[in-house]
Amino acid sequence: MDDSNSAAETEFENWITKFDDPAVLAALPQGCHVLSTARHGKSFWATWTGRITVQLAESSPRSYFIKFLPSTPFTPDFAPQPTAWGTCQTRPDTHFFLCEFRNFPTDEMPDPKDFTARLADLHGKSQSPEGKFGFHSSWEVFFAKCLSYALDLEIKGRRGSHPELDALRTVLFGKVIPRLLRPLETGGRSVKPSLVHGDLWYANSGRDRDSGRSIIFDTCCFYAHNEYEVGQWKPACNKFDETHVATYHERVAKSEPVEDYDGRIDLYKLKFNTHVSALFPENQHLREQILGDMRDLVHRYGDTGTVSG
Repeated sequence: MDDSNSAAETEFENWITKFDDPAVLAALPQGCHVLSTARHGKSFWATWTGRITVQLAESSPRSYFIKFLPSTPFTPDFAPQPTAWGTCQTRPDTHFFLCEFRNFPTDEMPDPKDFTARLADLHGKSQSPEGKFGFHSSWEVFFAKCLSYALDLEIKGRRGSHPELDALRTVLFGKVIPRLLRPLETGGRSVKPSLVHGDLWYANSGRDRDSGRSIIFDTCCFYAHNEYEVGQWKPACNKFDETHVATYHERVAKSEPVEDYDGRIDLYKLKFNTHVSALFPENQHLREQILGDMRDLVHRYGDTGTVSG
């Protein structure tokens, strides 16, 4: 790290330590007194994440986690509840998100039964306001646009495409995606738009130390095919295993046609791996990883020439 970056980080830490920004203070309970601020957790995109402990006017201490997005009213205690968000007055280029602080062991996975039961409730009870996936009625169309955008970001981050990636991409969008996703919405079948976490790898889940219940955080929610969530459990870096997958599907049946399930999950996994490759463009292994995913999908589904339905 060069001296200029080091100086900027030191200056930011000093600013955080003072913790006197009017916009952030206004988001805290009226009449409270800030007892302490401390760095807590980490983020791939936020500059600073931390714990704020305040003394309330009625003398009971309360903690907040600063930085996320609410999950859903369908499972209100499945995620930390948001308090406020905004732009700092003393640093207009710095923005904050404030939510309740939830204490959990960082080295523990959530209990598979409790975790998947709560996740199934989230997927099953949520209702898209207009019955759509964002602006789109078709999951196939919506997913294809999202994956295309993710690939564009990955290519832009690496300052150029790759001949094999371009060739695989053509077959992926022309044959593989229709082959795997169109049958979900043809032959009398349909896909319910379910509210998903959107980035549910193991580090965005935990067990609340106080209640013992499973929790999720760092959500990037949208309405999707519920099986999309499982795609994030497949990359090699994950700690969710087949027990979590099997326990989830004890509550939520695999979509028809069931014989396409493994292919759909591998397709969804590709999107998550693409985002990771876009985040770390200097890591060539991540580019090779998505090329491997694409080769596999094209090999299995790219030469069929027909779409089942």
